[in-house]
Amino acid sequence: MALHLTEAGGDTAPSPQAERPSPLDLGALDGGTQKNRLQQRHLTMIGLGGAIGAGLFVGSGAGIAVAGPGIVVSYVLAGLLMLAVMRMLGEMSAAAPSTGTFSLHAERAFGPWAGFTVGWLYWSLLVVVLAIEATGAAGIVHAWIPGVATWVWVLLFMAVLTATNLAAVGAFGEAEFWLAVLKVGAVVGFLVLGSLALFGLLPGTHAVGLSNVTGHGGMLPAGWHGVLTGTLAVLFSFGGAEIVAVAAAESDDPVRGISRSMRSVVWRLMLFYVGSMALIVALLPWNELKVGESPYTAVLDHIGIPAAAQLMNVVVLSALLSALNANLYSASRMVHSLARRGEAPAGLLKVSGRGVPRRAVLASAAFGFVSVLLNLIWPQTVFLWMLDSVGAIGLVVWISVGMSQLRLRARMQRDAERPAVPMWGFPYVTLLALTAMAAVLVLLAADGSTRPEVVGTGLLTAAVLVAAAVRSHFSRRATAAE
Repeated sequence: MALHLTEAGGDTAPSPQAERPSPLDLGALDGGTQKNRLQQRHLTMIGLGGAIGAGLFVGSGAGIAVAGPGIVVSYVLAGLLMLAVMRMLGEMSAAAPSTGTFSLHAERAFGPWAGFTVGWLYWSLLVVVLAIEATGAAGIVHAWIPGVATWVWVLLFMAVLTATNLAAVGAFGEAEFWLAVLKVGAVVGFLVLGSLALFGLLPGTHAVGLSNVTGHGGMLPAGWHGVLTGTLAVLFSFGGAEIVAVAAAESDDPVRGISRSMRSVVWRLMLFYVGSMALIVALLPWNELKVGESPYTAVLDHIGIPAAAQLMNVVVLSALLSALNANLYSASRMVHSLARRGEAPAGLLKVSGRGVPRRAVLASAAFGFVSVLLNLIWPQTVFLWMLDSVGAIGLVVWISVGMSQLRLRARMQRDAERPAVPMWGFPYVTLLALTAMAAVLVLLAADGSTRPEVVGTGLLTAAVLVAAAVRSHFSRRATAAE
């Protein structure tokens, strides 16, 4: 059931038992008036902005280094996997809109232990990543204004975006909308300028055709092994698009919002990612790009765009702040959903008159501040260990989405129900996606450079599972005592 709010806008905390949603009552937070809800334009840009981040603008260079022009194929493969996951998530979220999303779907499919585990793992990932984003954004601004210490910018960004999340959800949506507009505008501008340069239609450029793609070792200079390695390198850059399922639960029409947003976000992301990579490897020899530097900046410099590096820094800054804003929102909604199901402290249930779970926001931001502090003090010890422990959680969440959809759809079929947003080719596409994700996990574990992340995530998952088992044991004892 929806949370009951006070008329005066004060905080009210319903009991965990009363607020534990049933399979037929999985609503969103009660945002009060329509102006405090997210609109369709917010949802679309939130989904796009969530997946367009610094990983695309800077991190894509690592994928190009191992795959060459084959990075285009790598992005197609990673995008198809993301497409399948988003469709599975869309099917379940349309049937049961909730800010708990995949955590609640896992609980519906396998029981409270699964929802508890997925929810807390995802929350852990988000609050640690907050530190990376806040520190990265502060580093960019510090380079512009070296007289102000990095920690001051970290504090400022965290404080401003925490305040944004404490306001009505519409304030979060509006902030995320405009930050995402800047990122999307940058990608669209890059696609237009790159296309003109490719055909020699910009001053000082000439048509290059496919010489950079076919030369320098050909389309697949490292073979299909390079394409696969490139896929592993870029797969996680698609992470973040799932926030649209969280946000849709706080929109005017969750089912319609999820359906429309999933459809538009996925195909636009495929165009942006694959189109960008195709232009980059066509305009520049792939082996001249430097790992750690933005390939977008290299292309803009090549075609004569003035101050390309600084322009890209502005875009990366907006990407980091957008991700920080979105992740704080997602973390607060996830832990609030856990509290509604009795799987997090009941104090986190309190919401404002505008439907904002303020304590959940503050709790998530507080741990974000702690993570930032650890990153600033012990970047190569404590924080690096934390980062390794959450490194593969995104993949674990995607796997949980596939397993939950497989089970819940089978249950719907037994009850002769039809999903509003059906998964394509069920159950074959779901099984294929799960197989692919399991293979990715195995390959990451086999690679010495990524093995610590898999091991760390495995240990953290085991610890959360133990906590879930202990909680379940005491819950059964309490029930038996009654």
